[in-house]
Amino acid sequence: MFEDKVLTCKECGAEFTFSASEQEFYAEKGFTNEPGRCPACRAARKAQTRGNSGYGRQQREMFPAVCAACGQETTVPFQPSGDKPVYCRDCFQSRKSNW
Repeated sequence: MFEDKVLTCKECGAEFTFSASEQEFYAEKGFTNEPGRCPACRAARKAQTRGNSGYGRQQREMFPAVCAACGQETTVPFQPSGDKPVYCRDCFQSRKSNW
């Protein structure tokens, strides 16, 4: 039903994939707009919002990565070393449920 789409980030201008699974998630949640920012810019904006929320949380540094399963650009809360595969949220969840 859904197919991957290539979108352009309104923040940094980079192209990113709006995956079929993300589109399905958006539809399930009732979201009608496609994301306007790439995963890295979304994470940075979210971290900035969290930092200004007054909760006193330390901002988590996010690192760019490419999912080993689907090839989608994503961000992760650790510096990928290259010796182990890194997965986007959707692929990680699907692999986690198979454990």
